[in-house]
Amino acid sequence: MAVTRIAMPDLVRRPAALLPLVRQRPLADRRRLLAIAGPPASGKSTLAAALAGALTREGCIAETVPMDGFHLDNRLLDSRGLRARKGAPETFDAAGFIALVRRLRSEAEVCFPIFDRGQDQAIAGAGVVTPDCEIAIVEGNYLLFDEPPWDGLAQAWDLSIWIETPREMLLQRCVERWLDHGHSPEAARARAEANDLANAARIRAARRVPDMTVVEQAGPGG
Repeated sequence: MAVTRIAMPDLVRRPAALLPLVRQRPLADRRRLLAIAGPPASGKSTLAAALAGALTREGCIAETVPMDGFHLDNRLLDSRGLRARKGAPETFDAAGFIALVRRLRSEAEVCFPIFDRGQDQAIAGAGVVTPDCEIAIVEGNYLLFDEPPWDGLAQAWDLSIWIETPREMLLQRCVERWLDHGHSPEAARARAEANDLANAARIRAARRVPDMTVVEQAGPGG
């Protein structure tokens, strides 16, 4: 299957180009699902928010749903010895997230948790997809991840987008995140390389082929 490639700025400027791609899929349930996947700090949340606003202005109501609210709590990660690997596939409630995705397609109103970076924890019921939402834009690291149980999402998406971001850009953004959390420059770089970039490599190695690849070149990460 040929994969459409487009630069991030071009897609943000011309989001209406996505409408035919999404709407060409038969609407079997209440709404269509658009997936935005990519490594940590690749720009997923930035793109999702831009597309949701632009698509709504085009007359198609779209709302964003981040995967990060399904992070396991730090206390549970500590008990499993996984705190240092937070963000890896096994540190999420994958089954809970997959159940949410199924609900998004068929239920009128769907509440979901949101991850608060400042508190470093998920807040239950902090987000909602409303009954008038036509397209749910779901964003997260593992939406195209081809390993169990994440491969249960393989047929979930009406359109899937992968964000391709240079390694050095990912490293810079991840270091900046850890600096914002009070880490020293040395500790921030060490955490970014040992965990974030390790997760990025794992995601790339086991991702399914997307419908569209967005090439990120500059700007804030998501």
